Amino acid sequence: MIYMHYKRHMDGTSASFFPPFFSPHPSFCSCAAFFWSHPFLSVSHFSPAAMQFPSALVLFFALFATALAAPLREIESRAAAAVFKTTTYNALSISGGKAGNAKAEALAKLSGLNTNDLANVATGDIKFLNSVNQIANDAETKAFNPAIEKASGAAKTALQNGKIKNKVLKLTATVLKLQAQAAQGDDVAEKLATEQKKLNKNIDLDIAAAGQASTALSFNASTK
Repeated sequence: MIYMHYKRHMDGTSASFFPPFFSPHPSFCSCAAFFWSHPFLSVSHFSPAAMQFPSALVLFFALFATALAAPLREIESRAAAAVFKTTTYNALSISGGKAGNAKAEALAKLSGLNTNDLANVATGDIKFLNSVNQIANDAETKAFNPAIEKASGAAKTALQNGKIKNKVLKLTATVLKLQAQAAQGDDVAEKLATEQKKLNKNIDLDIAAAGQASTALSFNASTK
């Protein structure tokens, strides 16, 4: 019986409480040790028939701990597997240069993400992608929009092209985040469809302006 394995372990006559095939979580061992070592719960207080209950209880917790082990390891793995590091908006910006290639430029900035294994994207990377969306949106409303209002002629067109490229970066990060969340079981299908439509629209606008000058604006913000 499992209890007898444990009893011999507590007496120092056996090296193992558990069967060879089972390696329990440390917290389970602590709980089991308390249960069996507590004076009130000592074997002397139970009849042979009653002893079947605590033995079954220990077996139940053993199986329960085993079932929890795999998902816990998976969660820990995701937490440790983040590929993105904190960076600035200016380092991420794709608004400069020429219009027409924003889609590829945005994907290049976020190329550390394994898009073939979105189900295992780390929580930290999902937060990073969300942060890219936020700082790019802030750059749009606090930098590009005011500058465009004040500009005219070719300078205004270049700023508008830069704003479109900034939108492509922002929405690419958003779509990747939602795709990862969907792959991990979140119900984001409707939002993903909406954001993908926005992204496609801005990619088309960028392609329509291919070859035109595109202006980048410096903006003081960092990812989280």
